[in-house]
Amino acid sequence: MRLPALLLTSALLAGTAVFGVARLQKPETRGQDVAPVAAASVQPETPFIPAAEPAPEPAATPAEETPASSPEPSPEPQAPAPAPVLPASASIPGIRHEYQRLNNCGPVTVGMALSRWGGKLDQYDIAPRLKANRGDVNVSPEELAAFARSQGMNVHLATNGDRPMLKRLLAAGFPVIVETWFITHDSGGMGHYRLLTGYDDAAQHFRALDSYLGPLKLPYGQFDELWRSFGRTFLVVSPPERQAEVRELLGFRADKVAGQREALRVALAEAGRRNDAVGWLNVGNAKLALGDAGGAARAFDQAFAAKPDPTLDPTRPARVVGGLPWRTLWYSFGPLEAYTRTGRYADVLRLTRAVLRDAPAHEEALYWRGRALAELGRAAEAKTAYREALRLRPSYASARAALDGL
Repeated sequence: MRLPALLLTSALLAGTAVFGVARLQKPETRGQDVAPVAAASVQPETPFIPAAEPAPEPAATPAEETPASSPEPSPEPQAPAPAPVLPASASIPGIRHEYQRLNNCGPVTVGMALSRWGGKLDQYDIAPRLKANRGDVNVSPEELAAFARSQGMNVHLATNGDRPMLKRLLAAGFPVIVETWFITHDSGGMGHYRLLTGYDDAAQHFRALDSYLGPLKLPYGQFDELWRSFGRTFLVVSPPERQAEVRELLGFRADKVAGQREALRVALAEAGRRNDAVGWLNVGNAKLALGDAGGAARAFDQAFAAKPDPTLDPTRPARVVGGLPWRTLWYSFGPLEAYTRTGRYADVLRLTRAVLRDAPAHEEALYWRGRALAELGRAAEAKTAYREALRLRPSYASARAALDGL
């Protein structure tokens, strides 16, 4: 691969999608407002859908073969709350749009969400707090939530959102941060945050503010496919005095465990129906959230064993194996956690080595690599991995605790 292409793709990520510099906002325009999405009349082209060596490592554990049709215990579905009467369309005014600079999708999107409630911070204020180094290729939903809370906001972060829930929140005036897959023809698939600000049932689309594309419209079906790649992760940022209203709009999702059980039920149903890598990835993450590391590991095995989807991964390097898009582990650490918790340390070392080949400043990969090395008794190498993770992100509490525990 040519060096310029490698540098470009290494910077593309969830929360930090990077694209052509000519499209980015000039520094002197930062802080200026852009007309709300409701006033936008130009619809951008919609992205198409799916899309020196350490000491020798022990042999990887073979993936456990689990037939796609094997029965899975499915939680009981949640009884739906009485559906409120919603308007046919809704649009939240007064949200400041901002175009991202390099690697700043996450900081921009949380800043736009905060502007709904009077926030004035832009990416130049937020990015230094969320991204300790310029090579950081992932700002996690948890990091976005922590920053919004530091600004005095309440945040509900969960998976398994759906269209009715989004419409309830938007009609009530609450914008929603969503984590989606994003596909470009030259740089391939990556994670990307967007802020939903409205919907239109007649036109069958959501309105969104995108830090790269600007105000845009996302057709319901296309949006759900892109959102599904991250288990339909969403964040609702709101003032503390409106917490009760948000909980009512969320319905059963306001209860963490009930939401997690429903996420597993939906993921199992989709994986059984579609038998694709994304489906089994979502099953694994849902099982892990409920404490079933063994079941999660088996689901992740099926995700890696599934057939790759080229529409999600158009620039997939030839060296990549497995069904998941090659940047998946830049953003989703469930497989690393499940394999660590089930003693599959060789698999963790193999997967983290692949991540660090393309994103050497990936502190989460270094942390999980350190965990595996420590369990294998390779304490000196584990300390090196933890120290590098802390050099990249000095506030990384998990890496600090792990290092102090050695």
